[in-house]
Amino acid sequence: MSVIQKTDTAPLRIVVVGHVDHGKSTLVGRLLHETGALPDGKVEYLKEVCDKRGMPFEWAFVMDALQAERDQGITIDTSQLRFHSGKRPVLIIDAPGHKEFLKNMITGAASAEAALLIVDAAEGVQEQTRRHGYLLHLLGLTQIAVAVNKMDLVAWSESRFHEVEAEIRAYLGEIGVTPTQIIPVSARGGDNVRDRSAAAQWYQGPTIVDALDGFQSAASATDLDLRLPVQDVYKFDTRRIIAGRIESGRLKVGDRLVFSPSGKAARVASVEGWAGDHVSTLAAGAGQAVGVTLDEPIFVERGQIAHLGDAAPIIAYALRARVFWLGREALTVGARLKLKLATAEYPVEVSAIERVVDVEDLKNHAGTEVGRNAVAEIVLRSRAPMAIDPFADNARLGRFVLVQGYDIVGGGIVADAVGESANLTEVEHKVTLEARARANGHQGGVLWLTGLSGAGKSTIAMELERRLFLRGWQVTVLDGDNVRTGLNADLGFAEADRAENIRRVGEVAHLFAKAGMLVIASFISPYAADRERVRAIDPDAFHEIHIATDLAECERRDPKGLYKKARAGAIPDFTGISAPYEEPAEPDLRLRTAGRTVDEAVAELQAYVERELGLSSRERAAG
Repeated sequence: MSVIQKTDTAPLRIVVVGHVDHGKSTLVGRLLHETGALPDGKVEYLKEVCDKRGMPFEWAFVMDALQAERDQGITIDTSQLRFHSGKRPVLIIDAPGHKEFLKNMITGAASAEAALLIVDAAEGVQEQTRRHGYLLHLLGLTQIAVAVNKMDLVAWSESRFHEVEAEIRAYLGEIGVTPTQIIPVSARGGDNVRDRSAAAQWYQGPTIVDALDGFQSAASATDLDLRLPVQDVYKFDTRRIIAGRIESGRLKVGDRLVFSPSGKAARVASVEGWAGDHVSTLAAGAGQAVGVTLDEPIFVERGQIAHLGDAAPIIAYALRARVFWLGREALTVGARLKLKLATAEYPVEVSAIERVVDVEDLKNHAGTEVGRNAVAEIVLRSRAPMAIDPFADNARLGRFVLVQGYDIVGGGIVADAVGESANLTEVEHKVTLEARARANGHQGGVLWLTGLSGAGKSTIAMELERRLFLRGWQVTVLDGDNVRTGLNADLGFAEADRAENIRRVGEVAHLFAKAGMLVIASFISPYAADRERVRAIDPDAFHEIHIATDLAECERRDPKGLYKKARAGAIPDFTGISAPYEEPAEPDLRLRTAGRTVDEAVAELQAYVERELGLSSRERAAG
């Protein structure tokens, strides 16, 4: 076996932003030239192209590689180029400044560790300058240097520089950002880019290259807490391999992994590498795609986050976020979206718009809606628990995008959790499960009855409850229709709502089971994955009972007239007709009802329950 070694040769990632025509691409092109990053003959070739077109040479053409950009004179896409400052490698990202290309700007800035903001000395701070400054703040960047460009156009006026400097400091200060440096430059002439300019004897500060060398590299992702978002689970021979990319931290064979938000845990049995030939390794770190096998079978699915037990992400149903809205329609309270964070997808609802920011003057608007290209602080609420990290703690689990339909309509960062549950500690009961079982004469458990509508689940459940109660059992029924009118009255019948309905019922049922009761849960629960989630809460207490009545018989019975309505198109997504039902492959008991009376079916189920969960008189006496 081999051990994957940690490497840290990544360059400092810097995004360059600013108002259109303030000289971003020109500065980057000149910076590449000054640091010797351009191939031999590149500048001469570009000058020749410009001569043939009858246009003056521009350093911006080094970056503006797209023909459309050369024709339009604006940067459309982000460009990434590497150079060496003389002290460190740098990956510089030239992001578009035009208002219509803000999505690309966000894409570039999202992975940066520091930023260079360009401002025209003659024009000063513009609307897009303010918007870009706030976006850098929104994305959590605190290292920001400012280049006051085109100083040659204002005759290197010291007073003009200080006017623009004061304007920049005032704006950035209002959003809580202190620029590391503000530098007067002329990108066209190369003044104060690498070498100090003779035209500005009054300026004694660093050059652009000096400022870049002064930025601090972000903490190595390997040094952060382990975060392994589950991409998928594969089954090979007898193994279940959990695959994903380690976003931060390290793991090794023998580590106890916890999967959030489910809380299920097991130890790492092996770490499988995927580069080239299949190779087993002892350990792996941030940035590596791995497959992990565990020492025991637990239910794990895509979107869960693997971490070490002593360093968990926050588990929350709501989060406060800073977002940049890109949707064509304004974002309003009550809007339903999909939040994509790492490999997880959470259906969320906007429960509050706390602050809408005018990036021009930073004034707050009434929190009613967020227009296109606006930024806001909002609260997003999910019906399922989310595993998150505040962006300040771990950017890799603190950034997300928002999707509506099939379109990306926004992005942002996690500020903090609302109603944070990470600080909750489960209280241990002083009455043990064994003591409850001896007192009741039976173990607690969840008897999960699944089957098509009309299969007989409710009828069988209610009769079984009656018989067991008469025999002294602590027993109750959770029925689909009854739960829908109370606990889950807020849920509809879309796929996500159905999954949440089953999740809630499963949690409630297991709470009762821990109290020593037998809970008979009667739910169609058509999807195997939903039933497996309920089983995973406490596999030993869960008993899957398939009420195996075929569709033709269920439709013939149709006790509520639902099949008739579904066939007429009055009920969309009706299980068995227009929506699937996934039969249990290996239920604990398959109870067939065709050609049998209710008494016969209940008698078989009662025998199973008493055999699996009942205590003999000798066992009770032994207690």
